[in-house]
Amino acid sequence: MLTMARANGPMMHSRMESQPNNTTPPRGPLMPRAWRLLRGPLLIYGAWVVAVFLLQGRMLYLPALAGRGLSEADIREQAGLERLWLDQNTLDHDTLDHGTLGHDTLGHDTLGHGALDHGAPDGAERTEAWLLRSHASTDSAAARTLVCFFHGNAELIDQCLAEAAAWRERGFNVLLPEYRGYGRSGGLPSQRAIVADSDALLRRAVAITGAESLIFHGRSLGTGIAVQVASRHRDRTRALVLESPFRSVASFAWRYGVPEFIVRDPYRTDELLPSFRCPTLILHAPLDEVVPYAHGEALASLQPLAMLVPLEGSHNSGLSSTSAYWRAIDDLLQQAGGRAH
Repeated sequence: MLTMARANGPMMHSRMESQPNNTTPPRGPLMPRAWRLLRGPLLIYGAWVVAVFLLQGRMLYLPALAGRGLSEADIREQAGLERLWLDQNTLDHDTLDHGTLGHDTLGHDTLGHGALDHGAPDGAERTEAWLLRSHASTDSAAARTLVCFFHGNAELIDQCLAEAAAWRERGFNVLLPEYRGYGRSGGLPSQRAIVADSDALLRRAVAITGAESLIFHGRSLGTGIAVQVASRHRDRTRALVLESPFRSVASFAWRYGVPEFIVRDPYRTDELLPSFRCPTLILHAPLDEVVPYAHGEALASLQPLAMLVPLEGSHNSGLSSTSAYWRAIDDLLQQAGGRAH
């Protein structure tokens, strides 16, 4: 019996080793499995990035929310208002990119007690601007300065007459450039086009008024435009006023879960502001619900002559209607070389 057991032992062991082990699951490559798990979320995210890229203009520029502007009759009743019109078709690539004007591309007309619509040829895509003359004597320092005011992304120049009046009361000439696609201006808004239009309109206003220095005042989106245009006129920029400013539009990209490099109109105020050497006033509400107050703090830290003034209110509460707002501007004017009167 023992002999048989020894003889049969190796044979039984050999048969056991030859049977496959069915308890271990098969293992495949890890990458195909990971791709199958991530493919759905990645495709959804990619579609979101593409959608934001294609729709970003509609997200940034909101002319439909600005409401209706003044009627032609109401515009003509505005005393001392002069309307400038820019024919967009005459701007070449050099003008769009660098602000060099080889020829006069603007029309201009005025009446003694109102404005007359006159300028670009019929059917042309036009950009409008309003010029309001100083109340001060022509030999005053303020009358030789032009204030260029840029409104927010859901406003029209029609809604900025109160700010223009306050600047005029201080003795300054005021230019209100409109943006493409807003109000009575044709075309589509973009950083490149808005900056080029505003620069061309500004140069014409300087020629009309004989302005020797400039003050740039922007609100919200207008702060990005103001700094972009001012960067073409650093030598004549007397002061900057930035109300509810952002570091850049690009800095909001990750708020929507997309990378900054897809932003077509980045308005990089944070890159341009350090190059200015003029007094800069930053007006910002700590309770701003649209552009966080931290943006104003960040910009103030970039410019040695910048002064950050916190104001009560929110982004759309009408900061310019407060006395503290204009007191801060008067202090800025003192710093920049004296009051208008």
